Amino acid sequence: MIVSIVLSVLIVLGCTGVLFLNQASFGRIPQGKRLECIMQSPNYNGSEFVNEEKTVTMTGDRGFLKVWCDFLFGDKSKTVPREPMNVIRTDLKSLPDDRDWIVWFGHSSYLMNLSGKKILVDPIFYQASPVSFVNKMFKGTDVYKPSDMLDIDFLVITHDHWDHLDYQAVTELEPSVKKVVTGLGVGEHLEYWGYAEEKLTELDWWEAVDLGGGFKVTATPARHFSGRDLHRNKTLWASFVFVSPKRTVWIGGDSGYGRHFSEIGEKFKNIDLAILENGQYNSDWSQIHTMPEFLAKEMSELGAARYMTVHHSRFCLSNHAYTEPLENARRAAAESGKPVLMPQMGEVVYLE
Repeated sequence: MIVSIVLSVLIVLGCTGVLFLNQASFGRIPQGKRLECIMQSPNYNGSEFVNEEKTVTMTGDRGFLKVWCDFLFGDKSKTVPREPMNVIRTDLKSLPDDRDWIVWFGHSSYLMNLSGKKILVDPIFYQASPVSFVNKMFKGTDVYKPSDMLDIDFLVITHDHWDHLDYQAVTELEPSVKKVVTGLGVGEHLEYWGYAEEKLTELDWWEAVDLGGGFKVTATPARHFSGRDLHRNKTLWASFVFVSPKRTVWIGGDSGYGRHFSEIGEKFKNIDLAILENGQYNSDWSQIHTMPEFLAKEMSELGAARYMTVHHSRFCLSNHAYTEPLENARRAAAESGKPVLMPQMGEVVYLE
């Protein structure tokens, strides 16, 4: 009798898990011609993508279960603000086409206008996890939605993690998106969700494409990982150099420190603005996110004229105080001697 009950419970849990993982929001791993293309990549080892340098996802000695329990049930008094965050409500559709600008929405989501082209990066407007009660937005930051956006010339997805690829947001944005720029394999999710294949530009590290009108984009390395379900590293994570008629902008994505920062700085000598990850770091995963002690070093090695840091101020994905990344940015600016933009969420920053 007890054995029957246990087996029944296990069967129900198993079926529930299968149904949960089969939701459309989890996307689809690469297959067919896309997988054939991936297998030709020098960054693919035959079963998964790998970093340029040997990289361990979990670097602490506490174990995954302990780290996960601390994240879910640990003290949130410093990691989550008690009061609503202040976000400026900008009418994006009224902003000028003839000036270069950027508007940051919190975490790694931002909209740029470069020489009249609208570039939207990693838009998270609804949910940053497969379940609504995990990775909740800080109070007051749930301000912008796809309906607030302009027509998007280039939608950039740096990798397929839930806090960078929001299923509901990108499906609602699809009618207004002209072109998607992302890493190898990520297009499988988007095609599965209704994006036409001809809209998708998927790049390997150091691969470049001419976008027309004086625009060129190069995918550059990052030190991270990928995956939306139980399959890891089936799609490529990347950073991107956007060259426009007026200026060059580097979109950093998620990355731990590595030799690729100096490589990018050597290959691209005229980066006007570099957008760096700064936040959600932890000693338990120190190689896949930028630890504070490396932020100024990254700035110096990239050699950009100025910087902005993202990946903070909207979600709690680690155990550092939510104000800490802004302190890191100030300290890194002083150490590197580089100017760092620190806009309020929703503020328009003109790049001239």
